[in-house]
Amino acid sequence: MFEKFIYLEWKAFTRSASFATNLGLKILMLFLAIYFALVFLALGIGAFYFIRKMNLEPLVTVNKFLIYYFLFDLIIRLLLQKIPVMNIRPLLVLPFKKPTIVHFSLGKTMLSFFNYAHAFFFLPFSVVLIMEGYDVVSVLLWHLAMISLIYINNFLNIVLNNKDNLFAIFVGIVIVLGGCQYYHVFDITNYTTVFFEGLFHTKWLFLLPISALIGLYYVTFNYFKNNLYLDSGLSNKHQIAKTEDLTWLNQFGTLGTFLKNDIKLIKRNKRSKTTVIMSVVFLFYGLLFFKNHALYNPVMHIFAGIFVSGGFLFTFGQFVPSWDSSYYQLMMTQNIPYRGYLSSKWWLIVIATVISTILSSFYLYFGWHVYLTIVVGAIYNIGVNSHLVLLAGAYTKTPIDLDSSKGAFGDKKAFNVNTMLISLPKLLLPLGLYWIGSTLMSPNLGLTMVAIAGIIGFALRDKVFSLIEKIYKTEKYKTIAAYKQKS
Repeated sequence: MFEKFIYLEWKAFTRSASFATNLGLKILMLFLAIYFALVFLALGIGAFYFIRKMNLEPLVTVNKFLIYYFLFDLIIRLLLQKIPVMNIRPLLVLPFKKPTIVHFSLGKTMLSFFNYAHAFFFLPFSVVLIMEGYDVVSVLLWHLAMISLIYINNFLNIVLNNKDNLFAIFVGIVIVLGGCQYYHVFDITNYTTVFFEGLFHTKWLFLLPISALIGLYYVTFNYFKNNLYLDSGLSNKHQIAKTEDLTWLNQFGTLGTFLKNDIKLIKRNKRSKTTVIMSVVFLFYGLLFFKNHALYNPVMHIFAGIFVSGGFLFTFGQFVPSWDSSYYQLMMTQNIPYRGYLSSKWWLIVIATVISTILSSFYLYFGWHVYLTIVVGAIYNIGVNSHLVLLAGAYTKTPIDLDSSKGAFGDKKAFNVNTMLISLPKLLLPLGLYWIGSTLMSPNLGLTMVAIAGIIGFALRDKVFSLIEKIYKTEKYKTIAAYKQKS
């Protein structure tokens, strides 16, 4: 039976209208996965000797910070790891048993890179422990417990996937715990280390995470099995409709109509709301570069400046016009000019970029030059990247189901690896311009060159919009065909 499911998954992938795009992204993701695997492998082999050079006991030190390791892992999963999507409704009317469908879907999550990537750290680290004379049985049991905790996070991500604001809650927990430990108010590791040390020194304690994993799988299995009904778990829940006029936008004509539609979309849907939350998170991205002298690199400052001001651009803008995929066919039958549609998206991105730049004024604490870098990044985002995301949208034919979070195994990640991969080329040009300017004369010249590129892009926006509009018209029917595919 599983072979039939695998066959259906393969056919759905190869027959998709966006097959070429997905294949290219998966190849890029493969290289990215190899990179992170090598990084984890190097950490797994070198962590023991690096910690020992610091005159610390390696295993005790690793056990001390495992609580943060697994909390960060859970946060990353909530942010990036997708729940496998299956075309469940047609399967329910076929002679497939519901337990088989659920087991296969849960099994797919166990093969995720988010799970076996950890093996590149824990496996070599365990081998080094054995080579350095640690008790073999204790190391194996400790390693088995670590694997169980990794898969516990995997199933926690599935169970908690439909809960609102969990990402912010877990981030808050990590910040509070880390801050309390840094300022010597409360050290959570004094309590968690006892447990992780016990997994090594107490032979039977490894049964606790294994038992928890089995129990969590049972709970997850029953949760989704009980929701595999067309008239309950997989049906759309209808809420009381609320009307919002936003009449003040009527003065902008067609542009105002589209802006009203986008504002309502952002306010009413969980997935679009997540883009706003992520935009706020992006505001603090610069702290990694502007405060941490270990990461100090003037060229990377413009990288941070673009991300700080462009959070909404990279999260919401990357999915234009996919946000409107559910009614895109209807919209294309109306007498709607593409220019007005694209202009509304562009203005929404510009307004969000300006607001982000104003909110990031707290970076003045690090000096005028730091905030000037953010302002220059905003100019480049408005003049160049705002056009690039709209241009990329003409070729991004992945529909977004805004109601998918209401169904079992729904895919509702608003921020994923594909988004980041598509965003990378938009950062190469400003980095190159800043590097050339700072190398020839000074960082100020580098900022000037990046700002000039943004101003030129803004000045040529009419010609650029004409080009983008022409491409959208060329890709119109391919896009409509792709949006009709629900799998």
